[in-house]
Amino acid sequence: MQKIIVMLGAPGAGKGTQSRRLSERFGYPQISTGDILREMAKAPTALGQEIKTVQSAGKLVSDDVLAEVIRARTSQPDSKNGYILDGFPRTLSQAKLLDHLAREQGNDIILVRVVTSHDALMKRLTGRRTCATCGEIYNIYSRPPKVDAICDRDGGPTLQRSDDNAESVEARLKAYEESTAPLIAHYTKSGRMIEIDGERPVDEVFETILKVIERGRDNKKIGRTED
Repeated sequence: MQKIIVMLGAPGAGKGTQSRRLSERFGYPQISTGDILREMAKAPTALGQEIKTVQSAGKLVSDDVLAEVIRARTSQPDSKNGYILDGFPRTLSQAKLLDHLAREQGNDIILVRVVTSHDALMKRLTGRRTCATCGEIYNIYSRPPKVDAICDRDGGPTLQRSDDNAESVEARLKAYEESTAPLIAHYTKSGRMIEIDGERPVDEVFETILKVIERGRDNKKIGRTED
């Protein structure tokens, strides 16, 4: 049975970075709902403008839109052997859709939640800067470029995403927490979800996720710092 690797975590938790590394390791496509929606928001269509307005306000798009996006993307040929979901599901209704989709496709679901504190998320998101030319990501707090606002790799300008300002970030985190609370409680109760400390070094987080996937360890908290 092929695998659907689901990476859960708040915006800025690091699930995108880990998803990219998992994609390189296993050859599965990384399907980021955030990336897909940002591309759709650039389109001069009614749906694109609706998505743009919602994202600018730091809110989440509707389940119906996300369901359409996920079903269309995972039906493409590169997903037939398995894929990585980055940012989906976020609600119980989305989780039910995913369970149904997995049964249709004959895939097994592995759930990994990257847990990160609110303060760390704020610094990661408000401090994030991206090279407009090559896409290299920096952070003014933890990984600034050698020259302010200039990419180390190609000299392109490093820019802040429009929704990475403090007000939008707070709104996004609040919306995420409110929408995912029932989902997290559901997955925790079912024992299907692995929780990993996302504030550890990136390489350590990746190695821990590999253990989860390759050894099939279930119903355990791995690499978490206990309160």
